[in-house]
Amino acid sequence: MTGNETWPTTASLDSERLHLERLTVEHADEMVGVLDHPDLHTFIGGRPATPEELRARYEQLVVGHSRDGTERWHNWVIRRRDDGHAVGTVQATVTEQAGTSVAEVAWVIGTAQQRQGFAREAALAVVGWLREQGVRGIVAHVHPQHEASKAVARALGLEPTDALVDGEVRWEG
Repeated sequence: MTGNETWPTTASLDSERLHLERLTVEHADEMVGVLDHPDLHTFIGGRPATPEELRARYEQLVVGHSRDGTERWHNWVIRRRDDGHAVGTVQATVTEQAGTSVAEVAWVIGTAQQRQGFAREAALAVVGWLREQGVRGIVAHVHPQHEASKAVARALGLEPTDALVDGEVRWEG
């Protein structure tokens, strides 16, 4: 998709076990409980957000684009289809680089739901949707010691590069 075309609104997506619903500010109260474990910050730093901090963050994200319009933001809450419980979030930031749409994808799964393949399944659903929108480049930034995220990046067809950004390796595909 080129910069002259209109991007679609973030769509709800379904995979075999998951439903990805478009992020809203109202998700903040529920997601605080999913994302409240300090271990989630082992590789990314920081600490769990308070309900107020997460709500403020979501207020920014639901706008769907950067102030200057050069980035399109797509954010989803990941839910299990069998019981509707939220297990994490997945996001894609789309930019135009040298006439090609490129998406940086990222995922976070709550500690209680990890090691079940949810990040891989959700990220694959998002990348599939992005490809349908004409995105040709997919990028992720992964901490060099985060084996689970490296496995997700590989499942997306990404390869590590020599580029290091804020302590994370840039993966491309």
